[in-house]
Amino acid sequence: MKPLDPRRLRTVSAKRRASRVETSAFAKPVERTASLRSFYRSLPGILKGDELGALARAVARARAQGRGVIWACGGHVIKVGCAPLIVDLMKRGIVTGLVLNGAAAIHDFEIAFMGRTSEDVAAGVRTGTFGMAHETGAFFAAAAAHGRAIGLGEALKEAFAKGKLPHKRHSLIAGAARYDVPLTVHVALGTDIVHMHPDCDGAALGAATHYDFRLLAALCATLDRGVFLNWGSAVIVPEVFVKAVTLQNNVRKRPLRITTANFDQLRHYRPRVNVVERPSVRGYDFAGHHELMMPLFRLAVLEEMKA
Repeated sequence: MKPLDPRRLRTVSAKRRASRVETSAFAKPVERTASLRSFYRSLPGILKGDELGALARAVARARAQGRGVIWACGGHVIKVGCAPLIVDLMKRGIVTGLVLNGAAAIHDFEIAFMGRTSEDVAAGVRTGTFGMAHETGAFFAAAAAHGRAIGLGEALKEAFAKGKLPHKRHSLIAGAARYDVPLTVHVALGTDIVHMHPDCDGAALGAATHYDFRLLAALCATLDRGVFLNWGSAVIVPEVFVKAVTLQNNVRKRPLRITTANFDQLRHYRPRVNVVERPSVRGYDFAGHHELMMPLFRLAVLEEMKA
């Protein structure tokens, strides 16, 4: 067999060929003194630059139509100082539901209680003191006991609203209480430091978080043509979310039409399949640091809403 003879090949004009990148989508350099609006509009309209704008427009469209925008967070989002951004979006009526894993709620409490959080885990593990903060454990034990009847999220909102927490102006949960945004908190027993506390009642905690699971399933009804955003929860929120959507689809007898997005520093299996792919009509996946991506996305949403 002889090599293919290149003289047999046909060529086509590049001008007639379809192209996926055009100069109209290129980045536009702006001056150092440019407005934030100009900066946002200068981003490349290619790949994630294009998708960021499309997702922001989906949020704006959902709220204009009275549809839900549910914002979910893992613990790292709180630790890198992003809570005030979400509180602002709740104040503006853009975020209509809040979903946290246990770590996010714990870090948020410690921020509200003493203005700092995030211990040295390695040192604490060696000495057996990791996770043994008395106030944190006691606060969540009381919330779990009350949450049997109203859910862990609502119990935490009540406790934050009434408690002597000097730094609660920085708190996501206090913001949800202030602006009456539904909150659900989802835990797996044994995964959070408060589960090690002597006062932790596994039955109460299980009942409280199971209530929240069913509450999230009900809140998913607002997501038909709405938006669900998962920020930094790699396991708990994706697993809970896909089941909650299933329950809502079951009682509706037709699938929700949800736009979803996952934001995280790394790409993981569960958020990709259980948030971005399986439950959505359109899903987006962004990799980047929360402390950079969330301010940028908030700006994009406000620009698209002209808020």
